Amino acid sequence: MKYLVLLIGDGELPNWNTMTPDEQAAVMQQFEQFDAACRERDGVKIEAGEALSGPSTTTTLRTRGGKLSVTEGPYAEVIEGLGGFYLVESPDLDTLLELLAILPAYDMQIQPAVDPYE
Repeated sequence: MKYLVLLIGDGELPNWNTMTPDEQAAVMQQFEQFDAACRERDGVKIEAGEALSGPSTTTTLRTRGGKLSVTEGPYAEVIEGLGGFYLVESPDLDTLLELLAILPAYDMQIQPAVDPYE
């Protein structure tokens, strides 16, 4: 099954811009450890993953009454922004949760992907 993992907010981490280069390197090392652990685990594959820019560069597209509107900024007023994502193939949620514990202490949302044709 595929799962979308959203990295939301800083969780217990200080803001990236306030970290020293050594602290930033330590956080990046955790991402590298997560990637390596996923490669080593049977049935687990990172399909995609990216860091995202901050909420100030977000564009929201809405359709209301058949008309499209474009708004600069996130969908809702948020204190925490979406920092990145992973799309991960995993045999089950428990396996994925075990691997996600390797990542920095971000707040995360995990949602299974579904095939709309099934």
